[in-house]
Amino acid sequence: MAALGWLTPRRRSATARSVLAGEASAEAARKSSQELEELDALAAKDAPDDGPQEPEFPVVGDDKAAAFFDLDNTVMQGAAIFHFGRGLYKRKFFERQELFRFAWQQAWFRLAGVEDPEHMQDARDSALSIVKGHRVAELMSIGEEIYDEYMAERIWPGTRALAQAHLDAGQKVWLVTAAPVEIATVIARRLGLTGALGTVAESVGGVYTGKLVGEPLHGPAKAEAVRALAAAEGLDLGRCAAYSDSHNDIPMLSLVGHPYAINPDAKLRKHARARDWRLRDYRTGRKAAKVGIPAAAGVGALAGGAAAAVALHRRRH
Repeated sequence: MAALGWLTPRRRSATARSVLAGEASAEAARKSSQELEELDALAAKDAPDDGPQEPEFPVVGDDKAAAFFDLDNTVMQGAAIFHFGRGLYKRKFFERQELFRFAWQQAWFRLAGVEDPEHMQDARDSALSIVKGHRVAELMSIGEEIYDEYMAERIWPGTRALAQAHLDAGQKVWLVTAAPVEIATVIARRLGLTGALGTVAESVGGVYTGKLVGEPLHGPAKAEAVRALAAAEGLDLGRCAAYSDSHNDIPMLSLVGHPYAINPDAKLRKHARARDWRLRDYRTGRKAAKVGIPAAAGVGALAGGAAAAVALHRRRH
């Protein structure tokens, strides 16, 4: 990608780094989706011919629309990066003192229910130092195991049903998260989603360097990633939907025509109510003042898609 050639994060503005991070994440997501489609096509070609079959998803939606879901506290309880840290400790990637730090960060995140930039940055810095020198393929394989151990049982059924409703309508569904793209793509694949936009860690020859491409996919960078992906996919953002729990994602939510506040923090709830955005709260089972669920949301609440493995973007010299 041309943009990667002029990466100089220390000298460029935060806005420029956000654009770079967004573009890198969008490229990684598109590559993953294309490879997924190719593998699906091969599987369909090899499948026995049992005569006419019903389409996997009814074509009832708008092919210029898609859905974008934040991950932490929106699709899953807690923060993916902290669960990933627990799994790496179990596999002796780091010492006990680092585990205590991950545990404290996760406890704080669950109690506060909001993203604190300093806590999230500290967690990402720790993760980058831990994975430096390891192969991308190794972390992807471990990520599959960690998902089963710590993440699968923390998926919000209600949010998953919303994502499934978009899939059932024939729309693509993407995770958009500050978590590493490796973790995000594992979760997206396991949930049967189209793909994931996530923070892209630099790798050379399939080995992590301990650096990021641009900056973490957080706040404005998420909006840039969605904008870049929409342009590449030919989507009309005014007809797209986005879901998040955090006021940090207001830039992403404001970008689409159908924003949803899911398990919102206080600032996002206030912002959403002022703009008549749809809300849904799954944390206690209560409904928010204004509930917005697509008509087919109940269908597929327990469904989980099986998809082919996805490959990740790698930055090479």
